Amino acid sequence: MVKAFKNIRRLIFIFRTLGKYNVLSLLKEAGISNNILNVFVLISKKNLKYNPGKRLAMALEELGPTFIKLGQALSTRSDICGEEIASELSKLQDKLPAFSKENVKDIIESEMGKPIEECFTEFNWEAVAAASIAQVHFAITLEGCEVAVKVLRPNIEKAFKKDIDLFYWIAQLIENTQQDLRRLKPFEIIETFETTIHQEMDLRFEAAAAGELAENFIDDQDFGVPEVDWSLTSKRILTLKRVDGISIGDTASIKRAGLDPDEILSKAATALFKQVFRDGFFHADQHPGNIFVSAKGRIIAIDFGIMGRLDIKTRYYLGQMLLSFLNRDYTRVAELHFEAGYVPSNKSVRSFAQACRSIAEPILGKPQNEISIARLLGYLFQVSKDFQMEVQPQLLLLQKTMLTAEGVGRKLSPKANIWLLAQPLIEHWVENDFNKESIFIQSTKEIADKIKSLPKTLSLLEKNIKTLSREGLKIHPNSLKEFQRKNSRKASFEKLILCFLLFSLASWGYFIYVIL
Repeated sequence: MVKAFKNIRRLIFIFRTLGKYNVLSLLKEAGISNNILNVFVLISKKNLKYNPGKRLAMALEELGPTFIKLGQALSTRSDICGEEIASELSKLQDKLPAFSKENVKDIIESEMGKPIEECFTEFNWEAVAAASIAQVHFAITLEGCEVAVKVLRPNIEKAFKKDIDLFYWIAQLIENTQQDLRRLKPFEIIETFETTIHQEMDLRFEAAAAGELAENFIDDQDFGVPEVDWSLTSKRILTLKRVDGISIGDTASIKRAGLDPDEILSKAATALFKQVFRDGFFHADQHPGNIFVSAKGRIIAIDFGIMGRLDIKTRYYLGQMLLSFLNRDYTRVAELHFEAGYVPSNKSVRSFAQACRSIAEPILGKPQNEISIARLLGYLFQVSKDFQMEVQPQLLLLQKTMLTAEGVGRKLSPKANIWLLAQPLIEHWVENDFNKESIFIQSTKEIADKIKSLPKTLSLLEKNIKTLSREGLKIHPNSLKEFQRKNSRKASFEKLILCFLLFSLASWGYFIYVIL
């Protein structure tokens, strides 16, 4: 009960903050409607200075680091919040004041099991970047190598767990009271979010991702990854070779360095193609602060906390789909979705092709430098619910990555388009380099796994049939009671919060009366 009241108090604070930025109406538009929400909508500020996505981003920034992370996660789900809001959420800045020198020293010495002087000859105590989960310092190792040291925030796990528990509580409320929103699977969203956060809070995962990406580009002259110093890396510390370069978003400095922005964009398009199609393992946070250009024009990536994976089947269908869209072959786009099993077979191929045409023509009809394949995919995800199409999480993450890459590309070369540059590479990969044997091998393995599990499945089925025939179908009395209570649960909960809210308002009014 105490936990419930704490969650209610926190929920009221969240509603007040969302009301402050006039974004509660977004919840009503999403189908969340109850008396509590209606009260806060009435007392919300009618702030229309910014668009809804920008106002939501501002509210999440005020609510704190966990909400910023949640907003960044939701920016990959344009199927839930819409393309415009997802675009604004992708711009959320995860910045916090740096924590103290003493904390940094204690964490490094505790993780390494020795004094910091035995790890580094020099250590810059001023953080060059500080975010919600970690901050970065420059240092020099005993071997004389210049490095960047990422240090996890103290007690960060406890702080995030508190908010994660609240998110699960809210997800349960939605499951119990908002039947129309169950299709969004709020519990699964929070579970995925929690898994991602836990991985980000173990810096060994990031180190492993950096190592794998580096191996994929080991002989590449145009794209690189800083080397991991595993001897100075642990769960709470990540040490990478320091990167010197120009942010890929700083076009003026790139030109001053004597580099050609068009050539840099071409290299970036090739690197993204290789990550997505050749390797199926891509850097999923490619904003300008994470991508640098060296003095020789080599692209170097940092920050590997968010990475994406695509299996060989998904890569094949994605390549075919992108080419079909660029060639305006909407029937083939629709057929690919049915072949991949993304759209149920009982739906109409022609109707889906018509839907693809309706979202693609307004985009593909623009000048080539304004064509956004990422926005096209975003709109495709939005119409997917009309065809009961199950959205693929890995493609949602890729869509966000593509959107960021397109933005960077437009800054580098306003007249060029990153996807038209990559189109010949995708065509060549689909027609020549794509190994169709890989799909056959993967499909064969999946069939073999199913056959291997068949005896166990049949045995379990036989056991359940025997039990059912012998004992009949039993329904626990508590289940019947729960069914009877379910319809009244929403109303009871709303009454509880309303009482709490009225009590809070009465207390506040009395406080003002006493002061005056």
